[in-house]
Amino acid sequence: MTAIKQFSSRTVVLRERNIDTDQIIPARFLTTTERNGLGRFAFNDWRYLPDGSPNLEFAFNRSENKDAAILVAGRNFGCGSSREHAPWALADLGLRAVISSQIADIFRSNALKNGLLPIVLDESIVNELLDQPGIELSIDVAARSVTLPDGRRFEFPLDTFAQTCLLQGVDQLGYLLKQQFAITRFENSRLTAHPRQEFHHAR
Repeated sequence: MTAIKQFSSRTVVLRERNIDTDQIIPARFLTTTERNGLGRFAFNDWRYLPDGSPNLEFAFNRSENKDAAILVAGRNFGCGSSREHAPWALADLGLRAVISSQIADIFRSNALKNGLLPIVLDESIVNELLDQPGIELSIDVAARSVTLPDGRRFEFPLDTFAQTCLLQGVDQLGYLLKQQFAITRFENSRLTAHPRQEFHHAR
């Protein structure tokens, strides 16, 4: 995972509500456990026409949205079935954050485990962002805040452990492995203070 501390990017907008994980990446593309390359399947059924050609009306196919790393979406983003492939696909597509007024809990958890920042803001703010596609936002993970071009700053909820993992660029397992020295030291100190005793069960 790549550490996320502070970054700025233009937004790409999907106004639709209730964008579910099958729309993010259709089930027929879940046959791999490889994360790299999944971006080409993200929003597949919206990005491509039945003949396989790009749908030029779809936001991610527009030239002005190239390299945009922040998705602003309608309410209840990421609902539906649980699949880590959804945040994998979005991250491989180049996104670093998703902003909505409501993000499904399971998708949010999967996103945080995979270095994709889910940001929930008040619906009035999100509606404003939906009406202004392509504006540049600045995101500060340490401050848990989003800053608009006019200087307004809005805080978003982010639990401390998830924040730490994002700032360090590690997942949950990676975080635990980084604590190996402290864990070993703690275990040794307990063993010294409380030597193990042999217990004999009564027959």
